[in-house]
Amino acid sequence: MLAGMTSDEDILKRIQGLVDEEHSLRGGGGTDPDRLRHLEEQLDQCWDLLRQRRARREYDEDPDEATARSTETVEGYRQ
Repeated sequence: MLAGMTSDEDILKRIQGLVDEEHSLRGGGGTDPDRLRHLEEQLDQCWDLLRQRRARREYDEDPDEATARSTETVEGYRQ
């Protein structure tokens, strides 16, 4: 799902869309826990990809070489 994102702006738009959907679900009263978990996982993947791109840019590397990591990898990070 993140493969088609080619810029920080694309990723930020995707993040905003996911956040909007999450707020809508939480505000609707009848939340779907599976959908919320999926949204949270997608948000974590997007933020991870954005951080990778920014780090690559900071170290004079090509941000377009950053790749989305699997949900299992991103969710396994220590907080």
